[in-house]
Amino acid sequence: MVAKLAKAKTLEDVVPLVGAVALAILAVIIVMALYLGREIFVPVALAILLSFVLAPPVALLQRAHVPRGGAVVGVVLLAFAIIFGLGSLVASQLAHLAEELPRYESTIQSKIQSLRGVTVGSGTLERAADMLQDLSKELDKPNGARLAPSTQLGAGPVRPAVAPVPVEVRQPDPGALESIRSLIAPLVSPLATTGIIVIFVIFILIQREDLRNRLIRLAGSHDLQRTTAALDDAAARLSRLFLNQLLVNAGFGILIGCGLWVIGIPSAILWGILAMVLRFVPYIGSVIAAAFPLALAAAVDPGWSMLAWTAALFFVIEPIIAQVVEPLLYGRSTGLSAVAVVVSATFWTALWGPIGLVLATPLTVCLVVLGRHVERLAFLDIMFGDRPALSPPEIFYQRMLAGDPTEATEKAEEFLKERSLASYFDEVAIKGLKLAQVDLDREALDPARMLKIRDAVIELANDLSDQKDREPSGATEDAEAIAAVEQAQGTRDEDLPVLAPADRAPAWRGEQPLLFIAGRTALDESAATLLAQLCTAHGLGAKVESADALSTKNIFRLDPAGVALVCLSYLDSSSSAHLRYAVRRLRRKLPGAKIMLGCWNNEGDASQLEALRDGANADFVAGTLRDATAICIAEASSDQPAPESVAPVMSLQSA
Repeated sequence: MVAKLAKAKTLEDVVPLVGAVALAILAVIIVMALYLGREIFVPVALAILLSFVLAPPVALLQRAHVPRGGAVVGVVLLAFAIIFGLGSLVASQLAHLAEELPRYESTIQSKIQSLRGVTVGSGTLERAADMLQDLSKELDKPNGARLAPSTQLGAGPVRPAVAPVPVEVRQPDPGALESIRSLIAPLVSPLATTGIIVIFVIFILIQREDLRNRLIRLAGSHDLQRTTAALDDAAARLSRLFLNQLLVNAGFGILIGCGLWVIGIPSAILWGILAMVLRFVPYIGSVIAAAFPLALAAAVDPGWSMLAWTAALFFVIEPIIAQVVEPLLYGRSTGLSAVAVVVSATFWTALWGPIGLVLATPLTVCLVVLGRHVERLAFLDIMFGDRPALSPPEIFYQRMLAGDPTEATEKAEEFLKERSLASYFDEVAIKGLKLAQVDLDREALDPARMLKIRDAVIELANDLSDQKDREPSGATEDAEAIAAVEQAQGTRDEDLPVLAPADRAPAWRGEQPLLFIAGRTALDESAATLLAQLCTAHGLGAKVESADALSTKNIFRLDPAGVALVCLSYLDSSSSAHLRYAVRRLRRKLPGAKIMLGCWNNEGDASQLEALRDGANADFVAGTLRDATAICIAEASSDQPAPESVAPVMSLQSA
């Protein structure tokens, strides 16, 4: 970073680097503050999460005309009474388990011996293990004990060993005050933390509106309505999410505890509570919770049936909860990406220890929800949210830049399961090429990369050559109803017909009645390639030419045989003079063909499209690939007029 600052020569180069350095310093300060102040931040974080969980019960009591203060205090006291009850139950179960563990030692030793006999036997590995064990015992002996006294070099007469005198140190009996202090000292820190959490939860629930208003002021008070609605929605969503998670995980713990009790695992209540708590840790929480009962089952049962039943219990209940109950209750995802879950678990565990592991996902969910509703915190949603970081057009453009259309083809096939090929080309591919045109306009895209994009688009079009241009039809009544609504709202297009040779006008029965020419750059040629692929899917053969075909030297080499319509493809149609000269040259070379302008950067602007058509003296103009295809199909059909959706931007020859 220092080297980059040294190389920067202008203010524009220095400002981003200084901002990055300041951001890095701020991040380090925040991390240090979280680590050094964990004694304060951990109770505050727990209090905030508990307030989200307890907010719905408090609101329910308030709707029953219970005063707010009484509702808050009553709910908080009840919640902490339950927590203390579970804690005392866990303590008693741990004490009972500690007393029973010595009884399982012989079972564990016998199973280890049986496993050793099955896997190793009395072969070479067993003898090697015995040798290593003897060597370890020899190395553990004191230095003077490794050689016998008679074999030590330079030793004098052997003297009888003198037994050491035992020394015993006795402490004075502690007084009553010291005994009370030793009893209370281990309880001071947990009780203080619990007290802080209780106080924070009560004040957060009582002062909820005031805290919301302060957060609105910090987030931005220029749009009170939008910010208030966003924060209220975020708070309601988080409350529902955490409460549902608590209910689901509690149900999971109850099922696990009851199942382990039926199987006969000792301290089943302890493992049920542990399963409930650890399930707040995604992906690995259930695995960790299962490890302890599995190990205990192997130690208790001389056979293997208890271990098998315990494993089956976890392998059956966890998928049912994760794949059936959770999607029905609050959706399949918490809104976090898998990488964000792992990173957040690692980060919070390193800062706050085991409690950080449990709090990692809820805290990160809070940050992501704030990022989705508060504009200044949008980077949190980008970093940790499960929504794609790049839009489909951006992914398309990035893959074309990399010269790797494979991923774009996979995304296209997913898109085509719900929409038509024309919709994909117009809503994803053309918009991706528009991003490339923006980079070209600001001189950030060199000719070599444009050729790379063109070649990748050609490969993509070839990969999609077997795709039909039609909206997928639903087999169920619900899908048909959705399609009807989409059609009524204008979000679903009617399928364009596929023309057989007999359905075409005589002038359109050649192999390639369409000629698509790039207006100026390789990006225009890429758009022309997509249009050619779309027309081919409707039974109209097409040929694509580069922008060089419009030059004075090359335009006379164009073969006019069988060409019924020529389309000029433009991603940048700002130069009306270029459009006019290109159409004039094509008129001279192909007097019998109709000419269409494809101005892909003017989608939906009918008046501007008409102005471009009239100014260039073209026959037709289209702003989308689908409209251009509809024009071609209408012209190729011997008895079908042009569709009404594109009639305003079509010039009628009879007029």
